[in-house]
Amino acid sequence: MSAPVLKQAPTNEYSRIVGIGVYRPDVIVTNDDVCQWIDSSDEWIRQRTGIVTRHRAAADVSVIDMAEGAAREALKHAGIEASQLGAVIVSTVTHPYATPSAAAALTDRLGATPAPAYDISAACAGYCYGIAQGDALVRSGAAEYVLVIGAEKLSDVIDNHERTISFLLGDGAGAVIIGPSDTPGIGPSVWGSDGSKWNAIGMTHSLDEVRKLGETARHSDESDDQAIISAAQDVWPTLRQDGQTVFRWAVWEMAKVAQQALDVAGIEASDLAAFIPHQANMRIVDEMVKKLKLPETVVVARDIADAGNTSAASIPLATHRLLQENPGLSGGLALQIGFGAGLVFGAQVVVLP
Repeated sequence: MSAPVLKQAPTNEYSRIVGIGVYRPDVIVTNDDVCQWIDSSDEWIRQRTGIVTRHRAAADVSVIDMAEGAAREALKHAGIEASQLGAVIVSTVTHPYATPSAAAALTDRLGATPAPAYDISAACAGYCYGIAQGDALVRSGAAEYVLVIGAEKLSDVIDNHERTISFLLGDGAGAVIIGPSDTPGIGPSVWGSDGSKWNAIGMTHSLDEVRKLGETARHSDESDDQAIISAAQDVWPTLRQDGQTVFRWAVWEMAKVAQQALDVAGIEASDLAAFIPHQANMRIVDEMVKKLKLPETVVVARDIADAGNTSAASIPLATHRLLQENPGLSGGLALQIGFGAGLVFGAQVVVLP
């Protein structure tokens, strides 16, 4: 008697990005605004980072709210209904709950139930990680369409008075729909991590420390209330970075990763229509352009000047702006690369929607 043979889902040879959408918060924070909190100047911030303004979300706007705004535009652009989604992936490090996921709530809001939904915690590389997974899900036949979102409310996890990272960061969300394609639309992903630099970007405190403060508060007298409030402010986890370590790693190592993404896709720099790196710092972007020897015909995304560093949201936000300002880029090839806390990285060549 022969053994039973498992059925397999029908596969797709190729996938591509079929729609894109964004959410940019209304509140604009200028360099002069930032300089109220740190001893700096508009000129210094522009020279060191290329940032002029950054968008930040209002107190009543959540990561899920921003993700929803971006997702609805992406669905409209793709010309599909939420009910057609086979998976929802949200890349974020600022959803305020460890569980349940932002993706699960978003799936319900969009009307995409019962699509599988999960969050990715890969910081500024999270969007590229999501693209890698969305591509694999579509090509394997596990999903016909996948929603991939980068959404961050970094203003919730910064100390406005510190100088290593707070002035860089903004809020926002970007979303894409990945679907089946008759021709290759997403190249092989080059992704990985370097945990030896785990502390180069991270939080000032752990949730364990927050919990211990709560235990102290439960056993305190009313006379200690002010001291506890002050302690709570001190222990709230906020972001810090070793700027020099991150800068050197990004410039030297990520240029190599970007070149690998070109190589595995069988693409030359001259074949590109656009280069869309994580919007970490304009100086990093400029150095990567030099190291990759990109020709002047390649349009380089520089969304950071107006949006700041939005972590997982930065690449889709920058892509959306690039297409708005240069509609002729649609259908062209773009090299995208994300890198950040972990340290983690991801890159691939994609056909622009």
